[in-house]
Amino acid sequence: MSIGPAVAAESLEQPLASGQNRRRVRPAVLSPIGLGAIAGSLVLAFFVAFGPLIWGEAATVADLTQLSAPPSPEHPLGTDAGGRDVLARVLTAAQLSVLMALAATFLGVTLGVLVGFLPTILPRRGARFVVSATGIALAFPALLLTIVVSIVVGTGILGAVLAIGFAMVPFFARLAQTLAASVSGRDYVLAARVLGVGRFRILLRHVLPNVRDPLIVNASIGAGGALVAFAGLSFLGLGVQAPQFDWGRLLNEGLSKIYVNPATALAPGIAVVFAGVVFTLIGETLAQALGVENATRARHRRPLERPAPSDEPVDPDAVLTVRGLRISVPAEDGWTHPVDGVDFDVMRGEIVGIVGESGSGKSLTCMAVAALVEEPLVASAQSVRFDGREVVRNGVIPSSPAAELAHHLGTRMAFVFQDPSTSLNPALHVGPQVAEIGRLHENLSRREADERMLDRLRAVQIDDPERRAHQYPHEYSGGMRQRAMIASGLMGEPALIIADEPTTALDVTVQREVLSLLNDINREKDVAILLVSHDIAVVTSICTRVLVMYRGRVVEDITTDDLVAGRAVHPYTRALVESVPTMDAVPGSPFATIAERERFPVEQLEPVS
Repeated sequence: MSIGPAVAAESLEQPLASGQNRRRVRPAVLSPIGLGAIAGSLVLAFFVAFGPLIWGEAATVADLTQLSAPPSPEHPLGTDAGGRDVLARVLTAAQLSVLMALAATFLGVTLGVLVGFLPTILPRRGARFVVSATGIALAFPALLLTIVVSIVVGTGILGAVLAIGFAMVPFFARLAQTLAASVSGRDYVLAARVLGVGRFRILLRHVLPNVRDPLIVNASIGAGGALVAFAGLSFLGLGVQAPQFDWGRLLNEGLSKIYVNPATALAPGIAVVFAGVVFTLIGETLAQALGVENATRARHRRPLERPAPSDEPVDPDAVLTVRGLRISVPAEDGWTHPVDGVDFDVMRGEIVGIVGESGSGKSLTCMAVAALVEEPLVASAQSVRFDGREVVRNGVIPSSPAAELAHHLGTRMAFVFQDPSTSLNPALHVGPQVAEIGRLHENLSRREADERMLDRLRAVQIDDPERRAHQYPHEYSGGMRQRAMIASGLMGEPALIIADEPTTALDVTVQREVLSLLNDINREKDVAILLVSHDIAVVTSICTRVLVMYRGRVVEDITTDDLVAGRAVHPYTRALVESVPTMDAVPGSPFATIAERERFPVEQLEPVS
């Protein structure tokens, strides 16, 4: 029997604005689940509030001439062994059953959240003790813990509430600990600590608002589990005692007469199931209203238009050809397109740069080309042809490509991400992580993969690779971690390396080393490189051609020589070039910038002859 949270803690984001929350509530309430939760809640609330007033007397009056009588017009569900109306007793028991479940849930959630938040405000030694104690408590089965507490505290309503409430504490404590820990490491929390904000104030101001929603959802679903647990305790004789009765006690009394009048056992059982389902529906509705994608709205969203295949001839010298790339993001009433209508080619052995401001679609474009865009985003295109193979299937770039295509992309395309510290597992040695690609895509044995891994680490100029391979990522510098990621990409025989701002997180000296390494790989292995950056100076130092992106489109495709010589056609490209600081600037003059509200055309402009 599980009486803890039924919903796992999801990755947390910043709290939504109140307007966004309001926009989510209406679709959630009007969905089939929401309407079911409202209807069930009204029915349950009516019986809880008015059940004893309407049917209370009939539930206690015994008719000795109607012992275990079958259903009749006078008694729709018959009578029990004491001659009391079964329907009246089931409806009357609703109040005690539901209120006890809510009381236990309130106790368990309150104590669990308090215990779960203690590691956030206690010193390290105290926090470790609380976390360890919570883990030990979780090791005990919930039903066993409930029975033990019930026996210790004593049978009856109070004992049952305390037993189930205390049994719920470890589950909610661990949930609160997990949620609080995921928030406590965020930059805004660290900034608050640097500013001297106290731990208790950080908990109330920064942690609690971010973990409130999942706690509410789990509390609602946990109430259903508590109700079932109460029925179980009373059925075993450890819960409600005579003359009081709840659904569990009615189930116990009716079980012995189930072959005489099945309704005596079936009716309270159905009531328990109904109430449990209502609490679950309430939790699901809250989950939708507090941020989960609404299934009904997604089902009725305007269908995504899939582009027709491109019949344009493909350049045989191109390692990558992209036509009509569009990335769609679900919105309230349809789709938005942060990348729309992108066309470009990358020739074999060529180094092409993609520049643009943050949010222009550079990284999304590269992720789509590598088939790394995941739901709810959808990447569609007329054609994305890489190394002689078409990536697009039925107008869409699959987020989980078929095994053959995944093998081709894994061996012939390498992807170097912006922050190598997030790409390497901190719990594993670097060497096995670099060698993994060889074993996964090249079917190499462990020894063969290790030998190739050491060779690739040497190729990217990591000294003493035999020793470095057995170190953890935190023992590497930022530049070494980036080199290790490049080595991982070289485990196959890549025809294209996509480097998504590989030098942004590095200092200037290390930036030069990484760029020089990429240049050497390009020259020695004839590997094409697609380099993403918002720094034109970095791009012009290594690339032969530059793609300029603005608001999700490629607005100019220009050679590096023309870009440096000031022969750019598009006004956005010229604005980017002019914003680069130069040594010729007059001391004290303001830096040239692009005004925040300035707008440029999103179409490619033809050069003026």
